[in-house]
Amino acid sequence: MISKRSVVLGCGSYLPQKVLTNAELAARIDTSDEWIVQRTGIKQRHIAAEGEFTSHLAINAARAALEHAGIDAQAIDLIVLATSTPDNTFPATAVAVQHGLGINHGAAFDLQAVCSGFVFALATADNFLRCGAYKRALVIGAETFSRILDWSDRGTCVLFGDGAGAVVLEAQDLAEGQPGQTSDRGILTTHLRSDGRHKAKLFVDGGPSSTQTVGYLRMEGREVFKHAVGMITDVIVDAFQATGVTADDIDWFVPHQANKRIIDASAHKLHIAPQKVVLTVDLHGNTSAASIPLALSVAVKDGRVKKGDLVLFEAMGGGFTWGSALVRW
Repeated sequence: MISKRSVVLGCGSYLPQKVLTNAELAARIDTSDEWIVQRTGIKQRHIAAEGEFTSHLAINAARAALEHAGIDAQAIDLIVLATSTPDNTFPATAVAVQHGLGINHGAAFDLQAVCSGFVFALATADNFLRCGAYKRALVIGAETFSRILDWSDRGTCVLFGDGAGAVVLEAQDLAEGQPGQTSDRGILTTHLRSDGRHKAKLFVDGGPSSTQTVGYLRMEGREVFKHAVGMITDVIVDAFQATGVTADDIDWFVPHQANKRIIDASAHKLHIAPQKVVLTVDLHGNTSAASIPLALSVAVKDGRVKKGDLVLFEAMGGGFTWGSALVRW
């Protein structure tokens, strides 16, 4: 039996043109640049223009990833789009992306795991590819969180931004009878967790079934922070145990970009050196499911992440959901 591994062929990203700085926010609400930076590390975020939808961001990121991978859109037979801010209640925003790319074969669907969405989508696509159901996948994280923010709530509106990131995965055969080594390229392991007891700590207070409205994001910031570091390190330890690698083996740590203090505390607890951590939260804010592929794209584009590097992803989001992925680039 020939086993397969999902190998990353390329990545890409897209950010809306409009930049909203902390100073501009401070002119609207009771906050300051110093207050935001000290507590979150965020200096600015991008905001989608009027008429610019999640699908538009996703299509642009997908095109950039396809170009980086050097393959045509017609080679894609699976699209998994992680988003909490779809264009419509239905159909899935992924089919709008599929249509926008000129693809009319294969499958496309959305996945909703909030800020953990990209890791969940990566794991989902990986399983489809490894079992032989599909050959090449676009895994996308895209959000327009600015559309679900209460702009009078300084505890949440300063945190989030809009953007999209994508990777192209291809199922590649490993040697017959060989399970694959950690030195081989591709997704080595993924670990996903959820616990619905924590819903009230981070949620949107609307929905088709409950209120027939879109609603606004609500968060108990201190409670989320309190749980975040423990949950994040939990699934990373699982990844280490599954593969036999250690923190010393990691070349790059690309975490969900929610809060610099959470990222710093997680890296410290895991003994991951600060110089191995990819940080973009200062420029993008929290872009939910888009944050990991956005950060990854920056680190690939500037030459930090190179072929053969061992890259660790992690995220935590509303639900709570949390997960990790270990990838040989």
